[in-house]
Amino acid sequence: MVTKPPISDIDESALTVSGPKKTAVGVPAVLHALKMSMEQMGPVRSARTLLQVNQKDGFDCPGCAWPDPAHRHMAEFCENGAKAVAEEATVRRIGPEFFAAHSLEDLRGHDDWWLGQQGRLTHPMMLEEGDTHYRPISWDDALRAVADAILSLDDPDEAIFYTSGRTSNEAAFLYQLLVRGVGTNNLPDCSNMCHESSGSALTETIGIGKGTVSLEDIWAAKLLIVAGQNPGTNHPRMLSALEKAKQNGAKVIAVNPLPEAGLLRFENPQTVRGVILGGTPIADRFVQIRLGGDQALFQAIGKHLLEAEERSGGVLDHAFIAAHTSGYADYAKAMAELDWADLEVASGLSETELREIGEAVRTSPSTIVCWAMGLTQHKHSVPMLREVVNMLLLQGNIGRPGAGVCPVRGHSNVQGDRTMGIYEKPSDAFLDALDAEFSFAAPREHGHDTVEAIRAMDSGRARFFMAMGGNFVSATPDTEVVERGMAKLDLTVQVSTKLNRSHVMTGRRAIILPTLGRTDRDRRGSTDQRVSVEDSMGAVHSSRGRLAPPAEDMLSEVAIVARLCEMIFGSEAGTRPSATPSHTGDVDRDQVERTAAEESGGTDRVVVADPANVPRADWKALEQDYALIRTHIENVIPGFDDYEERIAKGRTFFLPNGPRDERRFATSDGKAQFTVNPLEYPRIPEGRLLLQTIRSHDQYNTTIYGKDDRYRGIHDGRRVVLVNPDDISALGFADGEIVDLVSEWTRADGSIEERCAREFRIVGYSTPQGNAAAYYPETNVLVPLESVADVSNTPTSKSVIVRLEARVPA
Repeated sequence: MVTKPPISDIDESALTVSGPKKTAVGVPAVLHALKMSMEQMGPVRSARTLLQVNQKDGFDCPGCAWPDPAHRHMAEFCENGAKAVAEEATVRRIGPEFFAAHSLEDLRGHDDWWLGQQGRLTHPMMLEEGDTHYRPISWDDALRAVADAILSLDDPDEAIFYTSGRTSNEAAFLYQLLVRGVGTNNLPDCSNMCHESSGSALTETIGIGKGTVSLEDIWAAKLLIVAGQNPGTNHPRMLSALEKAKQNGAKVIAVNPLPEAGLLRFENPQTVRGVILGGTPIADRFVQIRLGGDQALFQAIGKHLLEAEERSGGVLDHAFIAAHTSGYADYAKAMAELDWADLEVASGLSETELREIGEAVRTSPSTIVCWAMGLTQHKHSVPMLREVVNMLLLQGNIGRPGAGVCPVRGHSNVQGDRTMGIYEKPSDAFLDALDAEFSFAAPREHGHDTVEAIRAMDSGRARFFMAMGGNFVSATPDTEVVERGMAKLDLTVQVSTKLNRSHVMTGRRAIILPTLGRTDRDRRGSTDQRVSVEDSMGAVHSSRGRLAPPAEDMLSEVAIVARLCEMIFGSEAGTRPSATPSHTGDVDRDQVERTAAEESGGTDRVVVADPANVPRADWKALEQDYALIRTHIENVIPGFDDYEERIAKGRTFFLPNGPRDERRFATSDGKAQFTVNPLEYPRIPEGRLLLQTIRSHDQYNTTIYGKDDRYRGIHDGRRVVLVNPDDISALGFADGEIVDLVSEWTRADGSIEERCAREFRIVGYSTPQGNAAAYYPETNVLVPLESVADVSNTPTSKSVIVRLEARVPA
């Protein structure tokens, strides 16, 4: 039955450790998912909801972005998908009485798990400057306060608009239009912290920032290299695809510093083999690479292929290289000059091991490389991923069945949000089409990504922050800097389904706007609305919730944004922020302010310098009928022709993908690019460890479902650091000892800057010597804001230099 929310935080004193598992999913996963579903939803609601997940006329799972097969099982969800659904479809509620009972200071004292477990938000809430408690506010007053804050800015670039990857295509498209109508491209999103390195490397080398494979390609591949990824926890339905690939004769090489149960053996609970016959071994080879050593691995594979070609021929696809690539000669020369000894040091693998992996690639008729954040959150992540492309290009493994690049996205629509224009560096082609559709001139100056947004907040250059979903405070690096920056803002606005840390680490004023989730029925006028999403492989389909909303008057993200657009640009408007010289030409600010005062009865609003330069649309109609938004999308973004018809009745369609569809590459010369990348890898100072931040199995990004990490053998706690037993001994500590984690960042002037995460239990674990791992968001405080990937500016959460410090008795 449904249980009540917890009354206390996770009690780390109860933490226990057992041995890690060697199999994933199976009956225990089913039982655990059902237990959490029953606790949050009860039996009837659980059955009704879970049977609609990922179905053609159901709703898209609010968890990961793994694609759906054409022919779907009646239970088309995984354990963590069921947890995500249970979290959103919970019957627990947070109303005004909750906020009356809990002061802001009280809420700040609770951990992320406790905050998230309290239930669904039901009512708009306002925190005025100096208040100790949030108080209820009407929808009209809340939205007017948001619009007024935007209208009162001196410069549109003082506003920051963040987006979570769960936002639908329709809401994301309208949101970016709102932001560009205001006059800025400050559109940071969760991609900046996750797969931005993938997009940067792939755009440079193959002309598109997305993967080039489909689910059918996964099934058809003869070799799959799964690097820097833990599908058993982060994308569990991927295990079914890997199982099918294995049944079709594929080999799988798992590359990871930590052995992950999901890549060792998969017990599919929907098959007899998975339930009673021991399941399917997934990885034919587990490669325990050092953190940050993947560039060396892929360079070694390329070097091995080139040497094999020189010895006997028949290895490379010369026709493909000649017709479809540039830069081969320079790349081949660079690989010939590489020293195997350097590749050994960088990867932590012997030349023999490296050549064995290279031989597996050489003999494979078709190869796919899958990866996630283990490859994207290092200083040299972009060169690392360029080397993935180099290796695949040698054998023509892009643009044919069973081959290609497969960056596996996290959030369920993070890829769709980017397609819809949630990007701080939009292309001229996108902006030109947007201008033509809405009869205005969008700003061309690039905006802030996540890291630059934090710097703008901390320096006082930003005054307003709005988040469309997500948990910005907990998800971002350098927690103390983020919290300090948020406190300097005039107003923070959170559009959310549930309470999280971003609601309690606020600006001087704060607004919470509760919103519908994927599972909720979205009825506008007399019609149930549907939205659409794009999965990790570029397929678009619809999603429609069926549950009664947590509150009768609750608005969807689409409705919230549409109403703000009406207030700022529509018939209620007439005033908005003045344009700055960088956007619309020189402005006589004194004259504008005098005119504003005259026309608004002495208020401090500013009349638009160019009243014609606002996006034009029937905002009220868009709020009532999302199909009208899809018509605008169809007119602006290539590949969405006949949008409405193509998603009708649960159908799915693929967006154009030049490398996959035609071996067409939108690069400077129209060809895929071989690149030369000097070997890079992290150097670890004596007496220090290189830490990676990771998720537990009872977690999805910053949402904590429970206190356990069943596969790694951690129970009833999260403050652990996984360390190689030899390192524990060499550093003078003992397994089970409680320590502080202190990160060390070397500044440009050579000085050392430190950050501390307190009270972590050391757990001896199978990880390469010199490497360690701990859960985020608890360890995000250790990641310096200045430590980012070259090119992509992604925080280096997989390469944090730390030392262990013994706890000083109080």
